[in-house]
Amino acid sequence: MCRRALRLPSKRSAHFLAPSHLPPPASAAGPRRSLPLSLFADRCASLRQLKQVHAQMVVRDRIHDNYAASRLIAFAALLPSGDLRYALRLFHQTREPNSFMWNTVIRGLADSPRPSDAIDLYVKMQRMGVPPGKHTYPFLLKGCTNCCAFSTCRQVHTHVLKRGLDVDVYIVNGLIRCYGSGGLLSHARKLFDGAPARNLIVWTTMVSAYAQNFQADKALQLFDQMIQEGLEPNDATLSSVLSACARSGGLDLGGRIHLFMKEKGIELGVILGTALVDMYAKNGAISVARELFRAMPEKNIATWNAMICGLAHHGHASEALRLFRELEKEAVAPNDVTFVGVLSACCHAGLLEAGRGIFCSMQRDYANEPKIEHYGCMVDLLGRCGRLTEAEDLISGMKWEPDIVVLGALLTACKHHRNIEVAERVVRRILELEPHSHGVYVVLSNMYAEAGRWEDVERWRKAMRDGGLNKVPAWSCIGDDKN
Repeated sequence: MCRRALRLPSKRSAHFLAPSHLPPPASAAGPRRSLPLSLFADRCASLRQLKQVHAQMVVRDRIHDNYAASRLIAFAALLPSGDLRYALRLFHQTREPNSFMWNTVIRGLADSPRPSDAIDLYVKMQRMGVPPGKHTYPFLLKGCTNCCAFSTCRQVHTHVLKRGLDVDVYIVNGLIRCYGSGGLLSHARKLFDGAPARNLIVWTTMVSAYAQNFQADKALQLFDQMIQEGLEPNDATLSSVLSACARSGGLDLGGRIHLFMKEKGIELGVILGTALVDMYAKNGAISVARELFRAMPEKNIATWNAMICGLAHHGHASEALRLFRELEKEAVAPNDVTFVGVLSACCHAGLLEAGRGIFCSMQRDYANEPKIEHYGCMVDLLGRCGRLTEAEDLISGMKWEPDIVVLGALLTACKHHRNIEVAERVVRRILELEPHSHGVYVVLSNMYAEAGRWEDVERWRKAMRDGGLNKVPAWSCIGDDKN
């Protein structure tokens, strides 16, 4: 580990003295062979230290050493303390980045807020004539999954087939996950069935794909088949399937897995215990979730969040608030998810003062700056309580531009309280974001009609006709497969 700050050369000096923990510059080293700078990049404990090593590489004209540069990029792109933008600058400054660098940056982008950038970089990689390999596609497919680019997944699949990489278990797993996330279960199962080797990870991904697409029966059949073939699910397998059951409402499958865990004597640690609490709470089995929660000897913030959000979602607002106060007494630091859950509880119960207090305490007591989803909860709460002007002022004071969700919550409150004046301003802002949104025309037109303002009704209906907007009729669909 680099224990000292690196002293960079002064602009005024003709030479500089290297820190004792770095190799001397070539001009001062004489015949002595210097240690590789990549070694120091690997030992750095912070981005600041990494930038100092980068500076030394520039000074020593080693910046085009691909191996050393690749270590800098990997640190900056992948570690929690890194900086993806800095990694991208390093990458683009490299004359001829090797495949490791391409794969590293694709991996970092796939997990970034803009995972579609991973796909763009892969396209550039193709154009530059750099051949992708078996380490490229798992990261690329993760990017496709994270940005819901399921049609792109099919194209990537053809590239995999052309290169004969469809036998790689990690690529197969990435394809199954992506197809499953997009509801393309027939495609996912055909990869799965055709895989020459299926490890526990691949089985887990396929079972989870069925579970998250509301096909609990098939998920359970495949889970049983996995057991019969001698594969013992581990904590990661079980928590992954339970997570899918939580998202899809698969209470029966989740209960079956819980029973399996009891029969096998599997100990409920923090990860599995939290997954079970989350699954039962989201599926409305609050009493079971509560019992499991209380029995857990060790809990992390995710455990508390699962219980608080489950209580809030199913109308147990007072208990959610009590649990939040208990969390505070236990000196557990709440995070963004915690505050969304407890503010939602206040919203559903109409607890205005409690909600205000919690919203203000985020930054005051926990140095947790409210995000747009927290503002959305407060706008909803103020709107339900008839504080429409206050809600409008709160939106105006945000550092972000309001999105459709936040403005839509206020418009719904305007409709409920028949406040046309605020509704007109909100509709104008919504139309700035989505000019062809027919819904807001309908809402405001109906409000005018309820107030007997028929000229305004006709004006808005004419605006809809002139804009080619029609009210979308409601429809429903019943089916047992999503392919």
